[in-house]
Parts: sequence; structure tokens; C-alpha cells
Amino acid sequence: MPVATFTKSGAKATTTAKLDKAVFGVTTDSHELLKQAYIAYLAAGRVGSAHVKLRGEVRGGGRKPWKQKGTGNARAGSIRSPLWRGGGITFGPSGNENYIKKMSTTSKRMAIRQALTLKTDNIKVIDAFDNKDSKTAVTVKLLDKMGANRNVLLVVDNKDLIVDRATRNVPYLTVCQAKYLNVYDVMNADHVIITKKALEMVHEWLGEAK
Repeated sequence: MPVATFTKSGAKATTTAKLDKAVFGVTTDSHELLKQAYIAYLAAGRVGSAHVKLRGEVRGGGRKPWKQKGTGNARAGSIRSPLWRGGGITFGPSGNENYIKKMSTTSKRMAIRQALTLKTDNIKVIDAFDNKDSKTAVTVKLLDKMGANRNVLLVVDNKDLIVDRATRNVPYLTVCQAKYLNVYDVMNADHVIITKKALEMVHEWLGEAK
């Protein structure tokens, strides 16, 4: 399927690029797989830093609060008991939780194909991202010229230091290498801009042979 192409300066080219239907034309009755891949991406980035103290980690409580008998109170051996306010916590998070959700490679690739298919109308192909001076203003001007000024995903073949400097201060722009393309970035983008070399890599990676 043909898609509009742009020159390095952001001007619309007379030629068009072709998107592989095996990658950008996937039909499905349900997007459940896409949902699973999206949740799995978020789960993989989740940091299990929450940690509560067990009764052995709470400070104090080395002395019996009161004698065993004769006070009229219930028996108590330590103020660190989970039954006491300020005591240890039972069955709380330990900081060792693993939230990763496993998905097969085949499922992940199919989910990316489905995500790209949903974004077909918002995909633009550019000859190359060429900002040798690493100027943020040049990048913003290029995106404005292409009509992409909100939640933009730029897919490049190689994210080097020059590309990073030219794009990292644009708040609505996310840059991703073709080989690291994922469902989360694609689905959160209003505009997807792909360089020609990156498009070739995506076709090779997610094409019918894969």
C-alpha cells in the first residue's frame, strides 16, 4: 500500500513509499493480543520498590510490654507484633515482586503488526533524518512542516548521539530504533514518522518470512 513520503527538509516528495501488507495490513477480529502486549510492556517497566517491615525489622520491642498475668490485659510478648499499631506488617510487599508478563516472540511481533496497522493513516515516510548540527529548533521546524506537532514517534535505523541531541528536548517527540519498535510507543503516537532505512528494517523484521 502506498504512503506519502517527504524529503530531508520536510517537503512532500513526488514519489510514494510502499508499506508491506504483511506488516501494515493485518486484519483481526479482536485486539486482545494487542492489549496483552501493551500491558506486558508496562509491567516490564514496573519497579517493585514497595517494602514493608516484618516484625523482626521493626525497631524496639525487645522487652515484654507487661507481665504475663495479673494486669487484666491480654498476653503480649512484644510491641512489634502485627496485632499492634506500629508493629510489623503481615503479607505486605517485600520489594522482590516480579511483575513481568511473558509473551512469545511470535505474539509480540503479531501485536506490533496490529499496532502498525491501526496507525497506517498516520504514517509518514521521510528520506532520512538529517540534522547534523543537532539543533532542536531544526527538528521542531521539520515536524511542523510535516504537520506532526503532537505525540510524534520517529523511527530511525540508528539512534546515535547526533539524533539524540537533536530530539531529546522536544517534549512531544519519541525516538525509537527500528529494531526496538514496540506496541506502547506506536499506540501512544498520533503521528508515526519512519525513515526509509528504518522502514526496510521493519519490513525485513516483521515481513511474511518472519
